[in-house]
Amino acid sequence: VCSSDLGEGAAKPPDKRQFQKPVADAVEADINQNVRWRGRRHPYRLAQVKPEGKVDKVGQGENAMAETEVLRRMTIVEGDITRLEVAAIVNAANETLLGGGGVDGAIHAAAGPALLEECRGLGGCPTGEARITRGYALAARHVIHTVGPIWQGGGEGEEALLAGCYRGSLTLARDRDLKAIAFPAISTGVYRFPPARAAEIAVATVAQFLADDRIPEKVIFCCFGEVSADAHRAALSGIG
Repeated sequence: VCSSDLGEGAAKPPDKRQFQKPVADAVEADINQNVRWRGRRHPYRLAQVKPEGKVDKVGQGENAMAETEVLRRMTIVEGDITRLEVAAIVNAANETLLGGGGVDGAIHAAAGPALLEECRGLGGCPTGEARITRGYALAARHVIHTVGPIWQGGGEGEEALLAGCYRGSLTLARDRDLKAIAFPAISTGVYRFPPARAAEIAVATVAQFLADDRIPEKVIFCCFGEVSADAHRAALSGIG
């Protein structure tokens, strides 16, 4: 489970002009159409991602689209996922759905007690699956709770279960016409999933889904720290 530092220094919001760099131009323009930042602080930093490379087809069926179009719909930011104002944020939960540490605890704390009350009525969630609730006091309208696998060396189906987390969350978003969704780096905290491999699975699974579906229109990988952001950048480069 990823941790989220809600106590970071209350720095003044950076001038948005600092993002007007050649590499980040396309990404920032895309982000600003889909995400608004809440509060006085701006703890996010745009990852330096620019879709490049060959134009290919990914996905299957008549809805398959150009690879570069899929890449444009994926964005990396660094910061606190609880402050993203999107249709849905994803919570890296445990099977009880009753809160925990890291990003799970941070989301429950930011959403308020009503989130826990709704979660009590869901009856838990198996590893690799997802459930959806309202967002309550969060900036996001919904929370999609998914339970990532605990890393046990890779021989217990962890990779398939992690892919299921992303696929199930995206399916809930699509079925409810939620146009923008943000993911933490599921299972890479206390669940010990290797960050680089987790990022590869996350990006590949999301790319495949977006190739075959128009919704969600935007997927944000909200990374807590540079190590996670770098892993996601490398994974995006691998499919570009």
